[in-house]
Amino acid sequence: MRINLSGTKWAAYAAAAIAVAGLSAGVVRAQSGHDHAAADASAQKKNGNELVATVRRATARFFDVEVATNEGYLPQFGCVSGSDFGAMGMHFVNGPLVFDGELDANKPEIVIYEPQPDGKLKLVGADFLVLADQWNATHDGPPQLMGQLFHLFEAPNRFGLPAFYTLHVWAWKESPTGTFVNWHSNISCDAFNGDKQ
Repeated sequence: MRINLSGTKWAAYAAAAIAVAGLSAGVVRAQSGHDHAAADASAQKKNGNELVATVRRATARFFDVEVATNEGYLPQFGCVSGSDFGAMGMHFVNGPLVFDGELDANKPEIVIYEPQPDGKLKLVGADFLVLADQWNATHDGPPQLMGQLFHLFEAPNRFGLPAFYTLHVWAWKESPTGTFVNWHSNISCDAFNGDKQ
């Protein structure tokens, strides 16, 4: 059997065949990219787990708030909550670490507590913070800590600080939206009753 196609029909069939071939190649490329993305995600998760483990080792002693205050971590900003996406909790800030312009996974600039109904504070994480101008003066890109990229908070901001880079690590309370997000959807400031809780 012989099929006779006009020039217009032949061009349409050829275009369809090329499109299908292109889609097939695209699927192969996407699959290859997927494998690479999975490897990247696996490496990022490993680095994230290492950072969480490091933060836990560095902050375990701060379950006792008095130890934190004795080491220069003082409450700032009250209890930080968002409008509809959770809270950050109470930030106990070590000023000299904030202003030294350096980042060290073993020395967080901030330790974070969640106020409890009984008036106690529960350690929930740490926050690494560096002023943007200070960092940008000596680095070509935003900071990273063990593979985790920092978030930029522009100025003006609710904290009254110049622009800064920050990385929250929810090392002591699991966050359903991620270990390194700014806002923790399962932290509340409902029990907060003042800076000196």
